Amino acid sequence: MTDTKTPRLRLALFDLDHTLLPLDSDYEWGEFTIRLGWNDPVEFARRNDEFYAHYQAGTLDVHDYVRFATEAVRLRGPEAAAAAHAQFMREVIAPAIRPQALELIRQHQAAGDHVLIVTATNEFVTRPIAKALGVEELLAVQLARDAQGWYTGEIDGIPTMRQGKVLRMEQWLADRQLGWGDVESTFYSDSMNDVPLLEKVDHPVATNPDPRLRALAQERGWRILDLFADDASAATAGA
Repeated sequence: MTDTKTPRLRLALFDLDHTLLPLDSDYEWGEFTIRLGWNDPVEFARRNDEFYAHYQAGTLDVHDYVRFATEAVRLRGPEAAAAAHAQFMREVIAPAIRPQALELIRQHQAAGDHVLIVTATNEFVTRPIAKALGVEELLAVQLARDAQGWYTGEIDGIPTMRQGKVLRMEQWLADRQLGWGDVESTFYSDSMNDVPLLEKVDHPVATNPDPRLRALAQERGWRILDLFADDASAATAGA
């Protein structure tokens, strides 16, 4: 008898910062606004560093952070924000896009996998980055808008952080009348913050992992991918 069971949809899920990019786009956007003169260099840098340390430690209050991170954009309005982000893409993001990251994405796309970026960074910062990487589907922190359609500083819906990434993916699946059992899923991430989603997928890949995630991946037998190892080798060789 012929097996007519429909093959499961294959999903390739990617974290963004320090996974597909060798930097944190949220943090770098904050630093970029300092260079633009949009924020006080001393106070903003202090708070930005403090929030980033909380993120790395898994203790970040994402609502407080988003209010802080979007304040300069909100005050300057859509036109100035769009122009600044285009400059940010040219000066900061484009030079950081590595061929090995693009190749990994293209391999999944060529295999027919459905590729999504699932990131804790907000949609204003990340949507142009996803486009530059050739990825159409983005699950990022959604920003609430006022009656004029501009950002309020609040989060719309479930933030894509820690367990929130699992919940947002489950919403995405439910919208397509799917569950985890209907898909074969792979997730690439560098961070301990993403352990809930790494534990949920069929194929977790600790990618450029921080020390704690590397240790956990070794303990659990997860695949470890050092995507930017060639960059590190080149930097060492040039030192």
